Amino acid sequence: MNFDIHLVFGLVAGILSFFAFVLYYISIIRGTTIPNRATWLILTIVGVLVTLSYYSVGASETMWVPISNVIGTAIAFLLSIKYGESKWSTLDKVCITVSILSVIIWGLTKTAIIVLLINIFIDFLGVLPTIKKSYLNPKTEDYLPWLATTISCVLNIFAIQDWKFSIFIYPIYMVVFNGIITLPLLLFRFGSSFKK
Repeated sequence: MNFDIHLVFGLVAGILSFFAFVLYYISIIRGTTIPNRATWLILTIVGVLVTLSYYSVGASETMWVPISNVIGTAIAFLLSIKYGESKWSTLDKVCITVSILSVIIWGLTKTAIIVLLINIFIDFLGVLPTIKKSYLNPKTEDYLPWLATTISCVLNIFAIQDWKFSIFIYPIYMVVFNGIITLPLLLFRFGSSFKK
């Protein structure tokens, strides 16, 4: 049996990614975080499309984080039904529409990379409200789940075995956007300590 360090990093990243969601669920149930129902529905749908298209372009060792994200976002959406807010913005509606169109494009072109890139972009649009909230109102997000997610995404970079664009684009995107959310939350949480 061969030891595959890339697979180990991928598995650890996936486990940590799901653990981050568990921390997020606890934060929701405690009332520390108020999830937006539309955002988590969009992230679940987009997550399924990203995972399927990412696998179709040849990802293997790095698949555990997207799989964890699909399961995690679906549970977060279910929790948002009871504990969240139900506002639907124009951006939310556009994201859902473009996601559906990306499936049609995939069916017509048989090109998974196009669907992957479209849905990474939609995912980014879907998290823009959370990015904005983390900077303007960081007390409404718990830093610990986001920090654990960012660390899992960094570990997933080490799972990459085949450094081609279609494989590395998703893990690198995940590090960047999670880092953008995590940084202001950490500064809010520990900022006063840094000033002393």
